[in-house]
Amino acid sequence: MTLFNSILETFIYGFIGLFMSVLAYKVTDWLIPGDLGKQVGIDNNLSVAVVAGAAILGMCIIIAASIHG
Repeated sequence: MTLFNSILETFIYGFIGLFMSVLAYKVTDWLIPGDLGKQVGIDNNLSVAVVAGAAILGMCIIIAASIHG
């Protein structure tokens, strides 16, 4: 495997992981009642931020494990 192929695969898997992470955020936003961005940013609701962060981090760990194999 050449260096170019390895770099290309890294970027492809990185973009797939990033896309899946954004999708996980949107699903979490859909599941939590109310506007997640407003609750965290404007209302400073720490409990919602912790739950959303844990859900997104959990999905990122699952995505990384599935990409890594």
